[in-house]
Amino acid sequence: MAGFSVFFEKFLTMSQPLPYRIATLCYLFDTQGRVLLLHRKRPPNHDLYSPIGGKLEQSTGESPTACAAREIYEETGLEISSKYLHLTGIVSESGYDDAMHWLMFLYEVTKPVQIERLEFEEGRLEWHEPERISELPIPRTDREVIWPLFWKYRRRFFSVHIRCEGGAMDWCLEQPGSDLA
Repeated sequence: MAGFSVFFEKFLTMSQPLPYRIATLCYLFDTQGRVLLLHRKRPPNHDLYSPIGGKLEQSTGESPTACAAREIYEETGLEISSKYLHLTGIVSESGYDDAMHWLMFLYEVTKPVQIERLEFEEGRLEWHEPERISELPIPRTDREVIWPLFWKYRRRFFSVHIRCEGGAMDWCLEQPGSDLA
């Protein structure tokens, strides 16, 4: 456990005073097991693929679960009850693009969905086979950390911190336990 403490201290001392953004990412699947991704037209992650989601309405005191349900509705038109939203992970990123820190709540919709809307102002919604995601242009943190952990802990829970300052990328699995000795 001493290794974990040293690693954690490294994260704390290297973080910069940047604004914090709080968001949700929502993983939706169809009856064929394909995952719904947004091919983004706007920042952040312009022209990359990501799960649907968005920023939490902090001024209204919105909860992460309510944010997930709202974002799913805004981006797909689906009304999803909170009983079908499973909190799979919490991801904190420090120094993303050297511009901000992120705190993201990852939710999986636990029942298959079907959508009709495919295009809206933020981009185009597309269904993808899970094994083909690595072929898509996706953010580095998603490719190397978030997606692998999502699949490993799907329907369970994990928490990870990713340090992105200066183009570096170090990460530490905080829950369900550290991979460090």
